Amino acid sequence: MNSLRGIDLNLLVALEALLAERHISRAALRLQLSQPAVSHSLARLRQLLDDQILVRGEGGLVLTPRAHELAGPLAEALAQVRILLGPGSFQPATARRTFRLAMSDYGALVVLPRLLRAVRKAAPNIDLVVTQSSRESMTAQVADGGIDLALGVFAHQPEGVRATALFDEQYACAVDAATVRDTGKLDRVAYIARSHVLVASHTDRPDTIDATLAKQNARRKIACTVPHWSVAPALIAGTNLVLTTARRSLAALEDDPRFAIFAPPYPLPDFTYSMLWHDRTDADPGHRWLRERVVAAAQADENAEGGGARISLRG
Repeated sequence: MNSLRGIDLNLLVALEALLAERHISRAALRLQLSQPAVSHSLARLRQLLDDQILVRGEGGLVLTPRAHELAGPLAEALAQVRILLGPGSFQPATARRTFRLAMSDYGALVVLPRLLRAVRKAAPNIDLVVTQSSRESMTAQVADGGIDLALGVFAHQPEGVRATALFDEQYACAVDAATVRDTGKLDRVAYIARSHVLVASHTDRPDTIDATLAKQNARRKIACTVPHWSVAPALIAGTNLVLTTARRSLAALEDDPRFAIFAPPYPLPDFTYSMLWHDRTDADPGHRWLRERVVAAAQADENAEGGGARISLRG
């Protein structure tokens, strides 16, 4: 950029939306502008940056290499500008803002309902846009400013990305109750003898459960692999299939007499569900407020209305 005097700050906001959405119509919706207005901004940005920014590719528009380079610095710069020009404190009752979150349907099941209720009650003009992708993609989007928060199980985070643990989770098993009438659970022999449902968004990635079983000289047969947590319980009804999954995702089955829920007969490691955000937004009052709401929603009493699991596992 040659001179700051000739630059309209709104162009940078438009660039932020275009880089995140990679679609003119969706960027227009995000900015609450008309599509011609956003197209005009894109034309001005192309002239200003001497780069096409968005070009035709497979499946639609894709970012140019220059646009990829700009994403991180732009997000950081705009975050600082918002802190500089925004009020000294965040007023949720009057704030108008959109936050972009990424989480799997597991997070949408156990955290999002309470979070949304808290946000709507305290800040009715704040909107949440929730997307889903792989944990690697979520981490990358936090790093480059594509999303504000990521919720999930993360092995590591790159430099500049912060993390906080929301809760520790454990595995539980669910089967059709009619198949375990006598015991209400499965022993190790019966567990391995049956076929299983696997929840995995990426089948090329080693599964934690199977890796742990292998260390104990056990191997399960996978009859069905699905990418979503929420559909899995319905797949075991009326079959002898076994579902081994995160305990909180089975909360809705607790009082359902069709299902039996019990602790895995083989010891499986607990895992930590976390929240990621970037250094650039750490001091933002609005962002800090939202992070506090996420922590409260995730750590709320599991017996409270509207979410969480209160499952008594049979050992």
